[in-house]
Amino acid sequence: MTTNIPQTNEPHVTDAEANLELKEIEGLSQGQIVRKRFFRHWGAVTSMIVLALIVILAFTSVGISAGPVRIPGWWAWDWTQNPRPVNGGTPSWEHPFGQDSIGKDLFALVMRGTQQSLMIMVLVGLIGATIGIVIGALSGFFRGWVDSVLMRFTDVIITIPFIVIGAVIGSTFGKLGAFVLAIVLGLFSWTGLARLVRGEFLSLREREFVDAARVAGASNGRIIFKHILPNAMGVIIVNTTLLMAGAILAETGLSFLGFGVQPPDTSLGLIISLNQEAFQTRPWLFWWPGAFIIVIALCINFIGDGLRDAFDPRQKRMPSERAMRQADVAAADAAALRGHEAEDPAFAATADGQAPGPDARAPRAEGDTAGDRGDRDRG
Repeated sequence: MTTNIPQTNEPHVTDAEANLELKEIEGLSQGQIVRKRFFRHWGAVTSMIVLALIVILAFTSVGISAGPVRIPGWWAWDWTQNPRPVNGGTPSWEHPFGQDSIGKDLFALVMRGTQQSLMIMVLVGLIGATIGIVIGALSGFFRGWVDSVLMRFTDVIITIPFIVIGAVIGSTFGKLGAFVLAIVLGLFSWTGLARLVRGEFLSLREREFVDAARVAGASNGRIIFKHILPNAMGVIIVNTTLLMAGAILAETGLSFLGFGVQPPDTSLGLIISLNQEAFQTRPWLFWWPGAFIIVIALCINFIGDGLRDAFDPRQKRMPSERAMRQADVAAADAAALRGHEAEDPAFAATADGQAPGPDARAPRAEGDTAGDRGDRDRG
């Protein structure tokens, strides 16, 4: 009776594959290992390329405008110009994305909105990550009353719905421009990252390298920023990318509700909000800003996924296909050699690793002359 063992399709990593992974990263620094693992994540690499192309397109097409400073771009139209509508604003060679109800070029509007959304995303990520790292690090390292005060303050911020905070912030600071709006949003978007950093510091502060640094006379600041923080960078970077993706969606929602960026400036959410009544008659006014919102958010999420795989040393990673094929060929050759040695005792290795010589024959009992006659006949 045979027992059938069910086979699963779940990927697993054998000892041989783990050894191949160790050989591939042997002699590399931590930064080189992270880059090698990140560039093996095709989704993250593709997303990074797409996001870079979007950034280049947005900032070179309609130029850069920051207060009195104005650098023109290569696109013929500006987001503030009102040319005469062509064919009712439908997409054409002159206006490939179409025109809105008053004749503004939609491509110029979308590029300007992409600039504003990207700026808000980056500023919110930087400010939120900085505040979250500081509060989480201090809370997790010192514990005690410091942990209690900082975490209770964090809990108070978390209990307030973000949409309420965003509406108040947008209605108050939205008219001051996207830059001020991004700064204020960043001051309230650090809570989740702070709790994650606190958990990492609570775990890492009990490790042996922290005790060794403390015995060596390192100060608390040096232990936090030179020893513990670099080991928590994986969690920090990954969650910062997720924070940035959430920031662009939050800004879009606030602008759609009328609490975000205000005219005469624009953003992707504001473009959709101003043209929501034309959804049935001119749907292209929604397609392009919505597509850019989705693509940017997906790119940030895929990049964060690739960074998570690159920074997390506990995850098993499959070696490359070429390395696996080479390992399979080497294993097949070794198996064939072992089978040949098992069939032909003349190739069996002795204890010292040498093949047996002509005198290394089995002893014979006295009076056994059959072997001698066979030897004489062979001679």
